[in-house]
Amino acid sequence: MDTLTRRRFLVASGVVGATALAAGATAHRLDDLFATAGDRDPQARTLVLITLYGGNDGLNTVIPYADPAYHDARPELAYPEDAVRKLDDRVGLNPALAGLHRLHDAGRLAVVRGVGYPQPDRSHFRSMDIWHTAEPERPGTTGWLGRWLDRAGGDPRLAVSFEPALPPLLAGERSAGAAVPVTGRRTVRGLPESTLAGFAATAGEDTPARARAAACFADLRAVDAMVQGVRDDDAAGEEPDGEPEPATATGGAGTPLDAQLDLVARCVEARVATRVFSVSLGGFDTHADEKRLQEVLLGQVDRAVSGFVDRMAGTEAGRQVVVVVYSEFGRRVRANGSDGTDHGTASDVLLLGSGVRGGRYGEPPSLTDLDGGDLRFTTDFRDVYATLLERVLDTDPGAVLGGWRGRLTGPL
Repeated sequence: MDTLTRRRFLVASGVVGATALAAGATAHRLDDLFATAGDRDPQARTLVLITLYGGNDGLNTVIPYADPAYHDARPELAYPEDAVRKLDDRVGLNPALAGLHRLHDAGRLAVVRGVGYPQPDRSHFRSMDIWHTAEPERPGTTGWLGRWLDRAGGDPRLAVSFEPALPPLLAGERSAGAAVPVTGRRTVRGLPESTLAGFAATAGEDTPARARAAACFADLRAVDAMVQGVRDDDAAGEEPDGEPEPATATGGAGTPLDAQLDLVARCVEARVATRVFSVSLGGFDTHADEKRLQEVLLGQVDRAVSGFVDRMAGTEAGRQVVVVVYSEFGRRVRANGSDGTDHGTASDVLLLGSGVRGGRYGEPPSLTDLDGGDLRFTTDFRDVYATLLERVLDTDPGAVLGGWRGRLTGPL
């Protein structure tokens, strides 16, 4: 489903109010963000939300390698003990997650186990709508961070998406976050550099419309250069058989995750006013040939996220950043007949950053006491959201989450 179709789907279905979505869909420029540089409390924390679209297989991400039931359910997909990156004598990380394993050992990665919600839905769009609205019984018309934005004053620059369309989670009742799209942006090729520079230049006699157009073109060139620079750096360190990011019908930005996080890092280091950033990666709908595909995808996540967390540790503003990695659902416990897994339920949520207390939190779901072949959730996702609202965004979770009182204990 392409960006335009997805937005129309959201408006037509009523999942997000059309007024708020339209407000947030107005593209903002990087200059609009950098205009707020230094305009924030130095102690204020920043939330970076990373959505893995398609339903990432949690059991092959945080791997219960010592559980016989894991190996029985997945004879071909299960990882042996000597292949995982061990966290303890029971669980380990996927082999592709070397950077996250290092961050765990350094106390900067927290794994929240068995996160889900009552009466889970296995539809990609319905489940993601539930995660975005934080209303599992019946998804409403506003996102949980959009409702926070309503209470925080409504300036769209406080909650920014670097995705191709504004995610519903940033749409509130009266306001919506800012979409700063980088996907598909291209400067004109084949023209002399002097001509391109002329398009971006302003003069005193310019009309306001001409000056605005020149500024937008200059910003387009700057973003294009940033993204291309990150791509070049990534390609220089890529293995010879590295594969490009796969396309997906279930969302995810087309711009590489590391390029999105590079833009986030530049904003954080400039101390812009933004408190929430939303970025994403798609392709996790692994119904067939899962092991190799997921390792490629998790490798992208690992390089982008571990590099970002390391970079953030170098500045005071960066040390106030909390990164959250989640997907709309996990996968079925038992492998299917195509060396893959089908849509499931509960999974893990990862929290990272200098201010995170590393370790494992929550009860891991049983692999034998199942709900029709699926994991029973042990941590309500609203406990995660409430903790982030309270500990990162300094707001009353009950006012945003309909009076929800649950919290995580320990990681923040």
